[in-house]
Amino acid sequence: MTAQKYVFAHFMVGNTYSYTVADWTADIEEASAHHIDGFVLNVGKEDWQQDRVAMCFEAAASSKSAPAFSLFISFDMNSIPTSSESDVDLLCGYLTAFGNHPKMFRYHDKVVVSTFAGEAATFGQNGRDLDTTWSFAKNAMQNVVPIYFIPVFFVDPARYPTISALDGVFNWNGGWPLHLTPNHPRHEIESPRLETDKHHLAHLGGRTFMTAVSPWFFTHYGPDSWNKNWIYRGDDWLFVRRWEQLIASRSEIDIVQVISWNDYGESHYICPTVRGTQPASHAWVDGFPHGAWLHLNGFFARAFKDGVYPPIEEDRVFMWGRPHPRAADALESVPRPRNWELTDDVFWVVVLCTAPATVSLYAGDADPKSVEVGMGLSKLSRPLVIGAGMRVTVQREGIVVKECSARRFRFDGKPAVYNFNAFTAMA
Repeated sequence: MTAQKYVFAHFMVGNTYSYTVADWTADIEEASAHHIDGFVLNVGKEDWQQDRVAMCFEAAASSKSAPAFSLFISFDMNSIPTSSESDVDLLCGYLTAFGNHPKMFRYHDKVVVSTFAGEAATFGQNGRDLDTTWSFAKNAMQNVVPIYFIPVFFVDPARYPTISALDGVFNWNGGWPLHLTPNHPRHEIESPRLETDKHHLAHLGGRTFMTAVSPWFFTHYGPDSWNKNWIYRGDDWLFVRRWEQLIASRSEIDIVQVISWNDYGESHYICPTVRGTQPASHAWVDGFPHGAWLHLNGFFARAFKDGVYPPIEEDRVFMWGRPHPRAADALESVPRPRNWELTDDVFWVVVLCTAPATVSLYAGDADPKSVEVGMGLSKLSRPLVIGAGMRVTVQREGIVVKECSARRFRFDGKPAVYNFNAFTAMA
């Protein structure tokens, strides 16, 4: 029998300063309704974050519509201090507070613990030897509760066999074609490969493998802020192609982590409602809903967990596009993001059809791009047009049976700010 598969969503606790238990409940129930098994709670050094995590566990325990939803902690090692032995107390404190909670996710009868980064941590140990450092930290945590350690270390996977503390690893960067630069030949940009899982699996020695799927990436902070200003190519139906890859390789993958539920600053959130306190990302997040991606994710999450694609019981349309041309000039102090040349001025469409149909893609013109599609999933696209929106119809025998319109979207030739986020819509 194939081992049970899981789909979790990465959750930035740092964006929950204003959260209440009701906010947590809404997020949990929305995620669960779309076949997400739980949240991976990314926590940093701030004391208040543990209080919000307590609210999350309370909400998960009291939810009647999401009884199987579970949680585990991912320690953000880019935030948490690690220079002295006493710094491990923050990690242990979370496990003391929540390690025995019934909503804590357990794998092989142990509490799952992850990280974001940590390859530079020392915890007062011998230099930066990963095995020494994390054996010390893991032993300290296991004095509280038995743990199953699946971190993200940004190191060559060939080093995994030398790190005895690992019970598994998480390939955080697996969700995007990170290798691409504007210097790549155009045919490589238009058909980017997503094959980094193989390198990790080759060095795991049978340990647990968790990998990533993500719909997008754009962040736009200047030097006076976090100094993060770049994109990864999210074109070519990235979210769908990555999910198809994971489903085809599901025998080698134990857990998929969706990046992310609510990381607004990096534009890859799939939550249908923006809640909490944004990290100064309003300029590229407000008015850009991503709920369509949550629904699309649900379709693929079912397929990954069940080992078979779910039946298509109704015609469905998903589409997304950026709000201005990639080469447009905006009058703002933060420059156009790095790697802007990698994206195309195109909107992307996915249709799930119950029967063959004619799908028409409109970009503000009376002459749509029309394509005959079969039953099942089809991936389509067409160029965006300045001053116009995006619309898709599905027809059979000349009758429109489904229409998707993005009424609040226009492709703007003169944007006030650079925004390489995506506007999503569905029908």
